[in-house]
Amino acid sequence: MSPVQTNNLIDGKQTAEDIKAEIAIEVASLRVAGEKVPHLAAILVGHDGGSETYVRNKVLACERVGFQSTLLRYEDDISEADLLAKVNELNNDPEIDGFIVQLPLPAHINPEKVIEAIRPEKDVDGFHPMNIGRMVAGLPALLPATPSGIVELLSRWGIKTSGKHCVVIGRSNIVGTPVSILLAKNLDTANCTVTLCHSRTQNLAEICRTADIVVAAIGRPEFVTADMVRPGAVVIDVGTTRVADANKKSGYTLKGDVNFAEVAPLASAITPVPGGVGPMTIAMLLLNTLRAAKGEIYPKSGS
Repeated sequence: MSPVQTNNLIDGKQTAEDIKAEIAIEVASLRVAGEKVPHLAAILVGHDGGSETYVRNKVLACERVGFQSTLLRYEDDISEADLLAKVNELNNDPEIDGFIVQLPLPAHINPEKVIEAIRPEKDVDGFHPMNIGRMVAGLPALLPATPSGIVELLSRWGIKTSGKHCVVIGRSNIVGTPVSILLAKNLDTANCTVTLCHSRTQNLAEICRTADIVVAAIGRPEFVTADMVRPGAVVIDVGTTRVADANKKSGYTLKGDVNFAEVAPLASAITPVPGGVGPMTIAMLLLNTLRAAKGEIYPKSGS
């Protein structure tokens, strides 16, 4: 196979490092001023390989920027009631500025119930209905990390969004729906005309070919192929699916939702997998934690 052109790559890893460097400077200033250093906690249930990797990267990122971090691990047989009790404990711990409950959760635990149990001011994943509602209303909010990371990536790479047609493939509450809302906002970093596509969309390939920007967040490896992308489009690949690969020491290859080999030569800019959107998600999680610690969105008690 001939090599894929790479001079159009959007380097999310480097952009995330830039953001973390900015956060680290601010954290150092807080430390010098004798103020509280942000503290992020994560709850990990079970031993999902992707979740293990993701949470480990979050802990390392906390160290990189000077945050305190706490990782709470539980076996996948933990009861829903016990998990909710732990969430409540973190809600009431003044040392913890923000925390996440890593998804997916075991089948016997209702993720919506867990998400709603997290106090909005500590919801640094940005999943709580109050934060989503404030985002929709245009009010300050702790924004969903992956969607806000996508918007930040487009902005920092100088990709014009105003007046552009963006097609989002996938309508999940975690990525597709919120990123469609953020990109349609009347903001300098947005102002797109957005088409939100999903499993029931007819003529999907035809619609995608009209897009200036394609955001693929459907969770199906290599779903977006060359016939779905017009030459010159910007392609943001949110997918991260582990596909068995006997040739790899790990036993798997990480695949995005875009067939990179086919689409990269057509795109004016494209995110790789890995190294694209994933690192930005962690960077925005850290930024949310900093904002939570400073009481930027929800004033701290007694302030």
